[in-house]
Amino acid sequence: MIRRWRSAAAAAIGLSLGFFLLISAMQGPRSLGQSRPKPVGQSAQPIATRTAEEAFKNIKVLKNIPAYELIPTMEFISASLGVHCDYCHVEHHFDEDTKKTKQRAREMMRMMLAIDKNNFHGHLAVTCNTCHNGSRHPAGMPTIAEAGEVLPRAAHREEHGRRANLASLPQPDAIIARYVAALGGADALRKVKSRVMTGTMNAFGHTMPVEIYAKAPNERASTMKFKRGQSTMVYNGHEGWESMMPRPPHTLEGSELDRARLDADFYFPLDIRKLFTSLRERPPQKVGDEEAYLVLGIRPGKPPVQLFFSKQSGLLLRRVYFIQTALGRLPRQTDYSDYREVDGVKVPFQWIVAEPHGRSTVQVAQLQQNVPISASKFSVPAGHVPAGR
Repeated sequence: MIRRWRSAAAAAIGLSLGFFLLISAMQGPRSLGQSRPKPVGQSAQPIATRTAEEAFKNIKVLKNIPAYELIPTMEFISASLGVHCDYCHVEHHFDEDTKKTKQRAREMMRMMLAIDKNNFHGHLAVTCNTCHNGSRHPAGMPTIAEAGEVLPRAAHREEHGRRANLASLPQPDAIIARYVAALGGADALRKVKSRVMTGTMNAFGHTMPVEIYAKAPNERASTMKFKRGQSTMVYNGHEGWESMMPRPPHTLEGSELDRARLDADFYFPLDIRKLFTSLRERPPQKVGDEEAYLVLGIRPGKPPVQLFFSKQSGLLLRRVYFIQTALGRLPRQTDYSDYREVDGVKVPFQWIVAEPHGRSTVQVAQLQQNVPISASKFSVPAGHVPAGR
């Protein structure tokens, strides 16, 4: 439960358009329990330059992946099988090989990697989720359709028809231009230089106050308060770090840093063309009750980002970010709503983040723009050692 709470809290605060990622400090040690990224300021070899085998104990299969990628990979396995860490690991002794399920998991990882190497040129075409799909035991035969269900063949024909009509869709540039206009226009967006938001986050029945400070072009600091302290995450335009009292801060790396950088772009709607090397249209889909255009943002060496824009209003309704792990991709879906006009610019006052382990809701209560924000909100912690140095 603690693990799921951390994951949902981390996802809930993630928001493109300038709402930064927060992580709840209402959790115990990270999964695997043996290690976590080195605290900011320690002079030891940064975890960014270490492999999983060097940073953790008793790694048998995923030895050479970056250390920061191991925990997301474990999350991918957990979500694919619908289990928690203790299904394979002994709590507080994650390096032990006591459970047979851990041995079996290693065998399955080797099998999966071999299939992809021998049949798909090393691409992760077959993953844990391909067979398990949220179940401990993979399904060996098709399920029998219930009354009223759409047969897979019919669904396939419908999808094929939607793909055939791609030529009739508006081009991504036109969709983005309409999005900018729906927000108030480029001139209005550029006039806003800072934003301060206060509100609440609700996850697993808990509600906590949230403060978010954003400053153009790409600085962001977020704080979530709880009974035993607070959690703060900062991106200063170059690097990011997380501080969860009473623990010392640690440097953001891998997908954490990438999300922080993407979320911290204050002028995200205007910078989409700069953030992505190419934009591709995909068949329209529904987001809730609304029809939406789907634009795929492509970045070299990173998973694509899916952007869903309302056909009716032109506003961004959903963003799907994919976390690349050693065994497959973990999706993180953020739905934006309750757009309100503030100083001539529309801003979403609510967003819901959904992950394989749950969902969380953030509601903004008060928003101020073009207000002074102290530089100390984004200042580097004393003794901070950037990753890779």
